[in-house]
Amino acid sequence: MDSNTHAIGEAEREARARIARHLQDLHWLHLALAEESRAIKRFTTDGQAGVEMALATEMLEQYLGASAGFVENMRGRFEARLALLRRGEPAFGGRPDQAPEHGAFWLAFSRLCAVLRRCGGG
Repeated sequence: MDSNTHAIGEAEREARARIARHLQDLHWLHLALAEESRAIKRFTTDGQAGVEMALATEMLEQYLGASAGFVENMRGRFEARLALLRRGEPAFGGRPDQAPEHGAFWLAFSRLCAVLRRCGGG
C-alpha cells in the first residue's frame, strides 16, 4: 500500500468516525425529544389536553420541517455531484483484474442513487 492509499484510507476512517459522532448526537437529540413528549403528558392529566396537543403538534411540525429541509439539501448536493461521481468510475476495458473494482464502484453508485430516490429525488 503506497502512502497516498494509506492517507486516503485514514481520511475515510476519520470521516466515518466524525459522521458516526454526529449521528450519535442526533440519537441523543431524539432521546431528549422523546423524553419531552413523555413530560408533556402532564398537561392532559392536569385537564389541559389542548396544551399537550398543541405542543406535540408544534414539536412534530418543527422536527419534520427541519428534517425535510436537511434531507432536501443533502439530496440536492449529492444529485448535483452524480455526474462527477460517475466520472470516477475505474477503468475496466474488459480486463478481468479490474472487474471487482469496477463492480464495487457500480454497486456503490447504485446504492447512492437508490438512497437519493428514497429521499424524494428522481
